[in-house]
Amino acid sequence: MSTFAASHLSPSYPDRAAWGTAPKLRAWQQEAFDLYSRHEPRDFLTVATPGAGKTTYALRIASDLLDRGVIRAITIVTPTEHLKRQWADAAGRVGIGIDPEFKNSQGTTSRDYTGVAVTYAQVAMHPALHRARTEARKTLVIFDEIHHAGDAKSWGDGIREAFEPAARRLQLTGTPFRSDDNPIPFVGYQEDAEGFKRSVADYSYGYGPALDDGVVRPVIFLAYSGEMKWRTRAGDEIAATLGTPLTKDQLSQAWRAALDPKGDWIRQVMQAADRRLTEVRRGVPDAGGLVIATDHEAARAYARHLRNITGEGATVVLSDDPGASKKIKAFAASQDRWLVAVRMVSEGVDIPRLCVGVYATSTSTPLFFAQAVGRFVRARKRGETASVFLPSVPTLMGLANEMEVERDHVLNRRPPEDGLDDSLLEQANRKQDNPDVVGDELPFETMETTATFDRVLFDGGEFGTGAEVGSAEEEDFLGLPGLLEPDQVATLLRKRQSEQQAARRKKADEPAEERLAPHERIAELRRELNGLVGAWNHRTGQPHGVIHSELRRACGGPPIAQATAEQIQERIDKIRQWATQRR
Repeated sequence: MSTFAASHLSPSYPDRAAWGTAPKLRAWQQEAFDLYSRHEPRDFLTVATPGAGKTTYALRIASDLLDRGVIRAITIVTPTEHLKRQWADAAGRVGIGIDPEFKNSQGTTSRDYTGVAVTYAQVAMHPALHRARTEARKTLVIFDEIHHAGDAKSWGDGIREAFEPAARRLQLTGTPFRSDDNPIPFVGYQEDAEGFKRSVADYSYGYGPALDDGVVRPVIFLAYSGEMKWRTRAGDEIAATLGTPLTKDQLSQAWRAALDPKGDWIRQVMQAADRRLTEVRRGVPDAGGLVIATDHEAARAYARHLRNITGEGATVVLSDDPGASKKIKAFAASQDRWLVAVRMVSEGVDIPRLCVGVYATSTSTPLFFAQAVGRFVRARKRGETASVFLPSVPTLMGLANEMEVERDHVLNRRPPEDGLDDSLLEQANRKQDNPDVVGDELPFETMETTATFDRVLFDGGEFGTGAEVGSAEEEDFLGLPGLLEPDQVATLLRKRQSEQQAARRKKADEPAEERLAPHERIAELRRELNGLVGAWNHRTGQPHGVIHSELRRACGGPPIAQATAEQIQERIDKIRQWATQRR
């Protein structure tokens, strides 16, 4: 079954603590707890959007089961070492002792602890040990982000062997879908009308309902395009505009060039993000920013850019850094501006003050994107907004527009549709220790990159008319207040876009000493229209030709090749109007 928070219950109390346990359950937490208590199931899958408070909810169930003697021990299974300590901290605040330092070599832990926190990998290394511990005492197993149990067959098999005898199993996830079709242990599947097996949640609480309840922040996505120039391994020099229709190869290389720390694109985008952070701090004084990088080398280079931009050092967290957890905890408690990380904070790590993000990674699976954006949605009070800066790449734009779409894990699925399979793109962007150089071929080299503000995506709509970095038009969106309700965000975005469109029309009507030649003006408008059609194609799945035909029917006029500048502009305005309307 799938249910949502009862409307008659208070959704939060009074200042939420995303990292721990609030003294009173939210509406969805209470409803899910009541549902669990009524049925007393052995297995229960709870799907709740990142930032909703799954930790508080799970520990409430654990406390109740301990108090009633249903269980005598707890095992918490997490994806990372850092999350083990985070769970232990939260459990300690409600009087449950959890050992986050438990090692397989120990076999047992101190009697001071009610249970242990372990990683999926740790369990898979010695499932027989954890099975014996589970059989020794009536145990509740809490699986944090249960989809990780299918990351590798050995993980899934190990988890199943270790915890099959558990008295109770509580599965938690904010992203109940995977990029593969490996079944997830202890998760139920039902066959749908098309013959595919879909995961079935016992309770679901998605981003949309959480946003309506004020439990999470609204997310404003600021997309940046720009001109990219690079030299291929064969020595050819290629230029392309990010945000316009490109082949898969061109797109992967243009994206790679945009994220290259040696180019201006990423520096300009981080500079814009820092201006946005300054604005957000007017209403949220301790607001922080996070840059999610592809690899260690890029992360360090981005930190150097941020020092030059802000005059302050940025905290850098790398996956192989033994002090990573301490750095994350120290940043969360500080008022420092920026954190740069490689995957370490992509999932589960709670830093409630993160309000601004830069998605500077080539990883583009729906799972990773949802987890990454989840770092910014953890609201502490109503009115806080989140801003995420990203490149104008169709895959990312589509994911940003689908923030409220709920997904299930599907087994035996069809091959991905064209444009949605980003494995080739990831491979093209993957950092190699030994560049693939053959004969006299040269390694990929970024020559020149420049950023351009493209548009804002919010609540399924698209706003903005494109502008140069540093322009007044860009500043209209960077300067949005940091404290706004979701409906106020949408209203203000529509207002800003309307004002910009009116200003452009007025400017086009005014005589000017230097104007584009007619063929230059038409070419510029065609490029803009084609870029918008490409984005609409990704959002709706309609072929480009069909979209152009619908625009002709809506606006009139001849085919694009014979259309006047005024007719093309009318079609641009029309497709932008479509984009601002909620689906």
